[in-house]
Amino acid sequence: MQSSVFRKVERDFNVKRQHAQSDARNFKKNVYDENPALEEIETKINMVALKSAKSRIFSDDLSRQVEQEKLEVKLEKLNREYNEKLKQIGLTREDFEPKYDCPKCNDTGFVDNKMCSCFNQEMINESFKQSNLSKIKEENFETFDFGYYSSTNNKDKYGIDKSPLENIDGIRKIAFKFSHSLDDPAQKNLLFTGSTGLGKTFLANCIAAEAIKQGKAVIYQTAPILLDKMVDYKFKFNKTESEREEYDKIFDVDLLIIDDLGTESMNSAKFSELFNILNTRLLKNKKILISTNLTPQEIKREYEERIFSRFVGDFLICRFVGEDIRLLKKKLSK
Repeated sequence: MQSSVFRKVERDFNVKRQHAQSDARNFKKNVYDENPALEEIETKINMVALKSAKSRIFSDDLSRQVEQEKLEVKLEKLNREYNEKLKQIGLTREDFEPKYDCPKCNDTGFVDNKMCSCFNQEMINESFKQSNLSKIKEENFETFDFGYYSSTNNKDKYGIDKSPLENIDGIRKIAFKFSHSLDDPAQKNLLFTGSTGLGKTFLANCIAAEAIKQGKAVIYQTAPILLDKMVDYKFKFNKTESEREEYDKIFDVDLLIIDDLGTESMNSAKFSELFNILNTRLLKNKKILISTNLTPQEIKREYEERIFSRFVGDFLICRFVGEDIRLLKKKLSK
């Protein structure tokens, strides 16, 4: 167990849970301040519920049983009145409940004394400093915008027979299917290629978000940082238990996303580690998504044949085309 990481994530979860509960209490107080009749009804409900509970425990004769039944009828009436008052102001009882990030564990980090997938993912994020995954709340399949892709066919410009819009629609469908097929041995891994600003990173975040939603663990790292981390570990003499666990996770995590392949400065050690990642994860049927600005031809030229052959044989290559979305956004903001 990575004790320091575990303790930090545990503290973060406690704070997050307390904030959710505090927000819920404050929201309820504000509603009651504007609608004092609601609070009065709730006070009556609590008093009658307490009397009913006591009556249920100590009902040893007919008269007390009758009294208990009367209290239950009164309680039911008060609850109907309370719900009706809430309805009049457009609320339900659920609106007073804390809004936890994870409905499975209510931000405790555990379900039936087992670590929740959300807690495990946060430990991975902390270990690998995955700040980029903070974007998945905004960058997911629900927020994917087709409006930045042209519907005009121009093979001379884009090098494909489809329009950028048709092309990205097909890639999005592939990505969505991939995110729901991480355990399927028949599902190929994905290689995103194309120039900068065409949506590769956004769609990678979409896949990460969908995978995490299903309880899958995801490591999302740039090629330079990931390969440096692996080489540093290999050449380190005294390895800690937490470092070993981090290294093993690269091979065992449900989904490994490697961004910006081709921006790293390669050497023989990094070539070896990259091949080790690809080969080991393929043998374990652990899915990989790789994003790069390089074309397949450039990948073949820059990397060893044994690495390129893995891309050709075990990856579905998705080519992104179109206009630089970042530049389009700048133009639209003017």
